[in-house]
Amino acid sequence: MTCPVCQWQNFEGDDLCENCGADLRASDTPEPATGFRGPLLGLHLAELGAPSPNTVEGSVDVADVIERMHHEGIDCLLVTEDGRLAGIFTDRDALVKLAGRGPDHRPVRELMTPDPVVLRHDDTIAVAINKMAVGGFRHVPVVEGSRPIAVVSAKDVFRHIATRLG
Repeated sequence: MTCPVCQWQNFEGDDLCENCGADLRASDTPEPATGFRGPLLGLHLAELGAPSPNTVEGSVDVADVIERMHHEGIDCLLVTEDGRLAGIFTDRDALVKLAGRGPDHRPVRELMTPDPVVLRHDDTIAVAINKMAVGGFRHVPVVEGSRPIAVVSAKDVFRHIATRLG
């Protein structure tokens, strides 16, 4: 910890400055966190340019869903019921839930991750990173009401950061 009087570098937790004897007890009191609104992560998700979501109705056969994902080179489909977000089906779901069994002929709604964590279009990129990190997600749907309008992926976020940092 740096002494506010003489700028001496003291050890964290010292009550008095080793150099000048100044009282350091008030200097190491934690300050309240401030909201993040910087130019890198404080932008709204709309600025990220996340792509429109690839969707599938919950009644579609999971074998057809996996074939579509393979054919189109996508790793995430949002599962909808009457246009409303019901779940998410990712390549990870296919691997974990169907590994070694082959695709069952069941509706994708039975194998999707129901009620996924979502973002709103006016959330910031920092919020997206937080939700991805806390939940261990690579994809988070963006909804308006209950209708999916985009999907933010970790790849989108990293591309944005890399572009901004040059």
